[in-house]
Amino acid sequence: MPVAQLVEAVHRRPDPSGGGRVPVTGQAVLRHRSGRPVDVAYDALRLDGSSEVLVLAAPVQFASDWAQDTAFMSAFLAQDRIGITLHDTDLSITRTNLAPGTLGAEGATVGGRLCEIVSPEDADDAEAALRRVLDTGEPLIDRELRVRSRRGLGRQRALSLSAFRLEDDKGRSTGVAAVFTDTAARGRRQDLRHEASARIGGSLDVLRTAQDLVDVLVPAFGDLAWASLAEPVLDGDEPPKLSGAGSWHMRRVAAASAGPWPTGFGPPGVADPPMPDLPVLRRVQRGETVLVPDRASALAMAEDHSELVPLLIPEHGHSAVSAPLFARGLVLGAVAVWRTGHPEAFDQADADLLTEIASRAALSVDNARRYTREHRAAMALQQRLLPRATTDHAAAQTAGLYRPAGGGADIAGDWFDVIPLPSLRVAFVIGDVVGHGLHASATMGRLRTAVQTLADLEMEPDELLTHVDDLVQQLAGEAPHGHQEAVGATCLYAVYDPVTCRCALASAGHLPPVVVQPDTGAHAVEISPGPPLGVGGMPFEVTEIVLPPGSVLALYTDGLVERDHDDLDAGIRRLTTDLGALCRPDRPLDDIGRALLAEAGGDTAPRDDIALLVARTRVIPPDNTANWEFPADPTIVADARRAVTRQLSAWGLEDVAFTTELVVSELVTNAIRYGGAPVGLRLIRDKTLVCEVSDPSNTQPRLRRAKTTDEGGRGLFLVAQLAARWGCRYGRSGKTIWAEQPLAPATTPAGFPEA
Repeated sequence: MPVAQLVEAVHRRPDPSGGGRVPVTGQAVLRHRSGRPVDVAYDALRLDGSSEVLVLAAPVQFASDWAQDTAFMSAFLAQDRIGITLHDTDLSITRTNLAPGTLGAEGATVGGRLCEIVSPEDADDAEAALRRVLDTGEPLIDRELRVRSRRGLGRQRALSLSAFRLEDDKGRSTGVAAVFTDTAARGRRQDLRHEASARIGGSLDVLRTAQDLVDVLVPAFGDLAWASLAEPVLDGDEPPKLSGAGSWHMRRVAAASAGPWPTGFGPPGVADPPMPDLPVLRRVQRGETVLVPDRASALAMAEDHSELVPLLIPEHGHSAVSAPLFARGLVLGAVAVWRTGHPEAFDQADADLLTEIASRAALSVDNARRYTREHRAAMALQQRLLPRATTDHAAAQTAGLYRPAGGGADIAGDWFDVIPLPSLRVAFVIGDVVGHGLHASATMGRLRTAVQTLADLEMEPDELLTHVDDLVQQLAGEAPHGHQEAVGATCLYAVYDPVTCRCALASAGHLPPVVVQPDTGAHAVEISPGPPLGVGGMPFEVTEIVLPPGSVLALYTDGLVERDHDDLDAGIRRLTTDLGALCRPDRPLDDIGRALLAEAGGDTAPRDDIALLVARTRVIPPDNTANWEFPADPTIVADARRAVTRQLSAWGLEDVAFTTELVVSELVTNAIRYGGAPVGLRLIRDKTLVCEVSDPSNTQPRLRRAKTTDEGGRGLFLVAQLAARWGCRYGRSGKTIWAEQPLAPATTPAGFPEA
């Protein structure tokens, strides 16, 4: 039958020659003998040396399925991350893509057996599993087995095997298809991702973060790893931008090894050496991960720079991958991982995984770096706000200690202070601001300044705390809405007079001090604390105690006595016992303070910050003071001058006698004229000479400049010119005006500290 009678229509494609000929491939509609049309795909092939044409035609659906099957099989066999072996009914390999190196395994050959690639331990079980698939038709899914590593030397690699039976169009088995995938490695990578997300970034310390990174990688990912950080990062600063050769200014800060650290290999803590201008170096500087598939490649990278080999390539390392810690466009450091005992070499999937983990770690390192910078600034601010740790005054020797919460990770508003006052007195201050952080430190600075200013006005302790309470209420009113209640503090203010050995103190919600006296031992001072600062509306009470010379007074914040499952009373009792055991006349105060902190904290970091002030009191010997009392009679001014002159002569202070006579004359005259009787006069001798005149009046003395024609008004002006400093303080009845004059070192009484 002529072909034309079979063809009903031809779906033509454009003829490139323009001749209108039938295309050599395409689709057509043929007539079935039953008369129905049949869509076919065809190929027309001209026979060599003949004018005849061979036409091959098949139904369109069959041709399409065949083309897709062919494309699928070709693509499947071209994969290098999926291994395929086709087996006949004898389980001999008829087709495979397992060339040497595919999935890190040995290659398979056509006509060979599965035992060529599977480890001897698993070969029999693997072929038995394929035989069951061939016999039963039940597929095998995701069975783990070990295959021979292409690196040889007995190394193996774990793969997953899946298999299904091949059948012809009549359902008869023709063989088995086996598919090898690295699903076990994928599971391990997923586990490693989870482990990295859980462990990296839990600390705000750059060194701890770097160590967490290498601990995650070893041994789950490699056998040996180290992390280097730029030296500025360790101080909280940004690293410089790197480009080309030169010193990286990096230091190995963390390392981990599945076994002992290799002898002679670059140890943790060593600075990275200057690097030559290598292509691999520039890749790291650009933020790229570098994969080293074998030892030969590593040695080739360090060619002509053999001095780098002992520092960068371990003795038995056969594969490595290194990733920069790259964040915000800066290389903060780098992490390198080597495999020395793992049989498999690193592949691109491993490099991608390390890139992901290193990116997470880089963000954590950068967060820790910025926290380090901010914390360092906050700590510097607080240290600047606190006074000197130790002081030595005529009234007392002191030592102050401060320990931030969390082992230095947190700061707050605890503070102490020692304020020298006129007439050789001294004020001891301890306080605790509510809250933590910079806000608490700033509030502490404002309160400390306020206390110092008010102390200079020589207020009584209860009056001073009342003014500070007003200030805290003002600060609370200035706070943002909803934060007013977060502004508050407790404070203890004490004034010690070394002449009388009396200490007056008042508390604004603060814990009582503990005192150790030479004769009576240690005990907590019984005080009547007022409300915390900022509450307002309640008075503060003053408590007076006598502190014999050599007494040790301890002022502290609640962090020193708070412990788990203990109330404050138990903590105060424990502190009292410890202080009594530690206090010896020959033991330095700072040593006592450190011992108390050690007893309070043990090996754990305190949850709250601690401020501690320890003072050992002194006394001004009676021979170094002189007191007189006079009636309010102008004629006694001369008596006062003569009494002072005799006392100064007895002390050997004739060189200041004239000046002192003038000061006494003016002050006593003013007391008689404006104050009334009785008039008290006191001299105190130390490294300065203090002259005090008291009267029962509360009139405020005023320093003014008298006019030329004025007959009076020059008394306080003369005192101010003759004395080093002068002032006035008020008591519960009357006032005291004082003036100080420095004494030469040779006239300072023995046993008192020099200026």
